[in-house]
Amino acid sequence: MLKFALLKYIFTTCTFLLMVVPAVDAGTTDMYLNRNDHALLNSHVKKFVKSYIRQNSKNLHSIKQRSGSPFIIIDSVLNRYGLPVQLKYLAVVESELKTKAVSKVGAAGPWQLMPATARILGLKMNARCDERKDYYKSSRAAARHLSALHEEFGDWLLVLAAYNGGEVPVNSAIRQSGTRNFWKLQYLLPEETRDYVKKFIATCYYFEGTRSLSLLQGTVGLPYPGAKKAFRNF
Repeated sequence: MLKFALLKYIFTTCTFLLMVVPAVDAGTTDMYLNRNDHALLNSHVKKFVKSYIRQNSKNLHSIKQRSGSPFIIIDSVLNRYGLPVQLKYLAVVESELKTKAVSKVGAAGPWQLMPATARILGLKMNARCDERKDYYKSSRAAARHLSALHEEFGDWLLVLAAYNGGEVPVNSAIRQSGTRNFWKLQYLLPEETRDYVKKFIATCYYFEGTRSLSLLQGTVGLPYPGAKKAFRNF
């Protein structure tokens, strides 16, 4: 049973890498695109990613320098839940990995969980403690939330959109567009949510290093329903 779970995790992570993590030199501001890659990238997304990395390179470098311990904790949790470890970059986008981060609307911790969501996910919040600010406990809550969203949407880009903007807007966009392809329905979502997904992709590029964008077209043995279509039309 343990061997099966390990193989499933390795397969899941490798597939996520092949589909989501391509072609920017880690720690640099330049994206290398070969001739085949240009045909696969939506020019608007490519421009956004390059611009985001260029404008935030110093901050991303700073986050990377202090990401060791947080990523060890988060990776262990994502592994336990059988989720791609690249989802840890959500915590970079959300809070820059800061446990004490609090938003204007009351979201807190590295995963920026709202109070109502945190309580549903089993986190304690009282005068003495706020478990949203605990790396391990908040990561477990985030993993449960991400797993549930994937059960609902079956597509990682839609999961990212729902994590940011909520399930209702994403489901509404799916109904209106008649598709589950994020790139086709994205303009039915708020600009903040559209940019959020692209920020996640840009952050993946920055941290993961150089890979071929042509891998985004891969359709082999995908473990999640609908994943074959998730990154087409990128």
